[in-house]
Amino acid sequence: MDLSQYLEIFIDETNEHLQNLNEQLLILEKEPENENTINEIFRAAHSLKGMAGTMGYKRMQRLTHDTENVFSEIRNGKMKVTDGLVDTLFRCLDALEGYLETIQSTADEGTEDNEDIIKLLNDFISNEGKADVSQPAAKKEEIENKQEASGKEKYKELNILDFERNAIKEAANNDIKAYGITVYVQESCLLKAARAFLVFKALESLGEIIKSSPEVQDIEDEKFDFDFSVIFLSDNSAETIKAAVLDVSEIKEAYIGEIVLEQIEKQETAVAKETVETVKKETKPAETAAPKQAAQKTPAKPVGRSVRVDIEKLDVLMNLVSELIIAKNGLVSASAQEGSSINVGFNEQIEYLERITTNLHESVMKVRMMPIESVVNKFPRMIRDLCKKLDKKMDLLMSGEDTELDRTVIDEIGDPLMHLLRNSADHGLESNEERIRLGKPEVGTIRLDAYQDGNNVVIEVGDDGRGIDTEKVKNSALKKGTITPEQAENMSDKEIIDLLFRPAFSTAEQVSDVSGRGVGLDVVKTKIENLGGDIEVSTKKGEGSVFSIRLPLTLAIIQALMVELRDEKYAIPLNSIEMIEDVNVSDIKYVQTKEVINIRGTVIPLIRLDQVLNCPEKETEDESLLVVIVKKGDKQVGLVVDELIGQQEIVIKPLGKYININKIISGATILGDGEVALILDANTLV
Repeated sequence: MDLSQYLEIFIDETNEHLQNLNEQLLILEKEPENENTINEIFRAAHSLKGMAGTMGYKRMQRLTHDTENVFSEIRNGKMKVTDGLVDTLFRCLDALEGYLETIQSTADEGTEDNEDIIKLLNDFISNEGKADVSQPAAKKEEIENKQEASGKEKYKELNILDFERNAIKEAANNDIKAYGITVYVQESCLLKAARAFLVFKALESLGEIIKSSPEVQDIEDEKFDFDFSVIFLSDNSAETIKAAVLDVSEIKEAYIGEIVLEQIEKQETAVAKETVETVKKETKPAETAAPKQAAQKTPAKPVGRSVRVDIEKLDVLMNLVSELIIAKNGLVSASAQEGSSINVGFNEQIEYLERITTNLHESVMKVRMMPIESVVNKFPRMIRDLCKKLDKKMDLLMSGEDTELDRTVIDEIGDPLMHLLRNSADHGLESNEERIRLGKPEVGTIRLDAYQDGNNVVIEVGDDGRGIDTEKVKNSALKKGTITPEQAENMSDKEIIDLLFRPAFSTAEQVSDVSGRGVGLDVVKTKIENLGGDIEVSTKKGEGSVFSIRLPLTLAIIQALMVELRDEKYAIPLNSIEMIEDVNVSDIKYVQTKEVINIRGTVIPLIRLDQVLNCPEKETEDESLLVVIVKKGDKQVGLVVDELIGQQEIVIKPLGKYININKIISGATILGDGEVALILDANTLV
């Protein structure tokens, strides 16, 4: 059977289950008695085991099977959740993620058996949750005997209903015996439900099953531990029935005993007596019992209706919408030509087409949008591991996880955020002792906040640590030769902080496996600027730092201001533009030989775009200049252009890998008349 067609679904669903397991284990570590969490982990491990088994990934199936066994024991109250067990379970999750990565790249799970983790999990089970593996064999045997002894009695505990009792009486009248059977499946069995099915099939060939515990549906869904019980009617001997059951492979043991009517009646009398006693006890404290019961009910979380769509299909749809917008721009351009005898009806149709394309574009963009939750959900686990590695107490507080970004941005933003969080944990937060000495709370706080701001999404990563020591950064830069002593004297705090984003720059005195290699913030800056965003830092010594990332909502279709330089048209993204000014040449001043203008008390540097873009020189200099003022964070720059064409919705097209150009060009767009216009990257120009 060709399973490759299901591989993508398997990868997606496994990712979801692993993320769910990560979140639930973090809760379990803080609340070891939380039954809902224990059940949720058991269900996720069970689903993973079934999926891996279906796809033929035996190693992955075995590991999830042993994880499921651990939670089966916890659910039954046979073992407790300990710190050592949680650490082992996290190791187990990492191993499963390793399998998934191998499957994603090769469609095969690899050859790693993870025997050490499996041994640890089984040691926890055999030692009832304690990591001590040196348990004497005699004690282990005693536990197994105890389990078997309780297994012998299980079928006797079944509550026999009226119609079942009548069936037993009728069978007895026809010389057919009623048997109680408890079947034990081996702990190493991977497909318990399949073995149970074969046992049922073997029994049905010898007689009739009138009751099972758990219910047949639960057994089919593998919602049982390693044993199940049945009441069975047959005219065969107990030995014949037991032999048929044990003939099924991976069945550890079967206990069988005859059920007689006197036993049933005795049991019913005892149950009735117990019920009367219980009713007597519970009539008094009824008032307190009701609220307790109500408190356990948790509101059901509504499940959203969704359809999985391949991102490539969305890209094709987005491309078609882009072409439609280019066609619409062509019609607008044609209708605006002077002397064209286009009637009013044609213009109305263009306006109608414009409305449709705008709505279609918005709809496709919403489909491509994803909450950043899918990226940030893995960070609490990372901070937990860093707490142990760095021996620091810290909490991660997150807000705005439902803020949405384009899928292409989501895929790229994970690594930069991870670097910033590790940076806050290692460099930002002080040690526990130092925090106590400074009068701060012993537990440090790292915050990750996301929110939408116009056409951008802002993600802030901050901490309440020591802040950035600008003197230390400056001295480190001098020592490495990044800056000269003359430059150091004139640098502002902001310029010093910007040094942190230089390649191979680090202030760490010793290299650890967390940081200190000078790889991190330069990668963050490069990645974010490649996504059309920017990063700013604000810090206060002794109080902490905040890294603010600003990203565009989408990378496909944007609003832009079209400008002209000599005979060429260029697009400047509208969200970068602060204002447009007409400036007299006589008002231009010079600071350190650079041209600047003073706009309402703010000094703004000028960039002559014609010089940057190697345009032909103008024959005569104009008395006034048209200046488009763009911003990046709190910095502003004036771009000198020849003409303004107007605002337009443009489609960003990549230039392709064969055209190696300066970073100031972020792409190109096709105009209504078929001409190609380059898009300027305001961030790089600033």
